[in-house]
Amino acid sequence: MTSDEVLAVPVAELRPALEAVLMVADEPLDQRALASAVGYPEGEVADALAALAGEYDDQGRGFELRNVAGGWRFYTREEYAQVVESFVLDGQQARLTQAALETLAVVAYQQPVSRARVSAIRGVNVDGVMRTLVNRGLVEEAGQDGEHGATLYRTTSYFLERIGVVSLDELPELAPYLPDLEDMEDELASRAETPEVEPAPEVEPAPDAQPAPEGDA
Repeated sequence: MTSDEVLAVPVAELRPALEAVLMVADEPLDQRALASAVGYPEGEVADALAALAGEYDDQGRGFELRNVAGGWRFYTREEYAQVVESFVLDGQQARLTQAALETLAVVAYQQPVSRARVSAIRGVNVDGVMRTLVNRGLVEEAGQDGEHGATLYRTTSYFLERIGVVSLDELPELAPYLPDLEDMEDELASRAETPEVEPAPEVEPAPDAQPAPEGDA
């Protein structure tokens, strides 16, 4: 063995070490990564992970250790999901408004998309709503439009996590929720025959305006 070769030396008991690493992991970890982190052979790590998962099940803990797609991670046990959901939602002071949900849907299905494009689809200015979605971590910048230089936006991995899908490919198809083509053509024809007349804007009196004095002309 050369001086540059160093064996991983365990510095803690195996099971507590695995629990400590898994507790701070933000994504599933495979056995090799866990073995490297705790300094134990993969075989021992595999046995310890299976033993921990069994212990949590036997003890009826509120969480469980699962091996999903080759990676180990702590998950809330299904029967307690409603409790966790209630705790998380109850702490939110601001829920997404209908306008924010509609804007988020446009970004999800049209991404990457500019704010101007989203505004055109919704028919209203969405600058404030987009800022809210960015601040909530649901939408992020995705470069610039090569033609116009406008900033493009896309949904984040947090958005996928919140709606419970792995990728955008799992978003539901829009076709079943759209009106029939014939209905759309009738609607467009009706609008073409009857031009819309915008109501006159309301004019509020100036704060300092005083009523005209009554008297003879």
